[in-house]
Amino acid sequence: MLNPIARASVALAALVLVAAPARSQPAEAAAERVDRYLSRLATLRAGFQQEVLDASGAVREEAAGSLAVSKPGRFRWDYRTPSEQVLVSDGKTIWLYDVELEQVTVRKADQALSATPASLLSGKGKASESFVVADGGHADGYEWALLTPRLEDTDFRQVRLGFRDGALERMDLVDRLGQTTRIRFTDVELNPALADNLFGFKPPPGVDVVGSAGSP
Repeated sequence: MLNPIARASVALAALVLVAAPARSQPAEAAAERVDRYLSRLATLRAGFQQEVLDASGAVREEAAGSLAVSKPGRFRWDYRTPSEQVLVSDGKTIWLYDVELEQVTVRKADQALSATPASLLSGKGKASESFVVADGGHADGYEWALLTPRLEDTDFRQVRLGFRDGALERMDLVDRLGQTTRIRFTDVELNPALADNLFGFKPPPGVDVVGSAGSP
């Protein structure tokens, strides 16, 4: 099962040297809708509710918490239920702190997030640079955009973004095993003032630290 780094896979932009195929007008409109929203986003604060569904559609995990994003590359996901976890990036390093396990996992941000959903919200480039964007139609009150990673060696097959009145409210992540991570954003604040210390992390005394910012 994918860990929170892969899922968040905070949503959030890697450049790849792959030529974009010709797109239909609906696909172009979907790409413009995604890029327009991301171009307006400098910072973001929201709550979230997350479900993980297996390939048959049965709910296997549920979680909730809050997130903060500050471009470029900085984000913080605080999982409060069912267990406390903190996922933090300062743009160079990612820390995943599992409170119950008393363990911190450390990774380099560029290696952990390249062409993943997490690069979408916090990245600098356009979504269409890392993903092939297609129109997903209207369903459940949302306008959907379907994003397929241009890189083949990613953990995700597809990312679905759901917009209502121009605002991003849903992010569904489909992984290589057919599992879907469904994220609903609540109480969204676009471009609030965020303190820099939100995006730093110092491991608490006594916890195990696995990896380092220089590890592959």
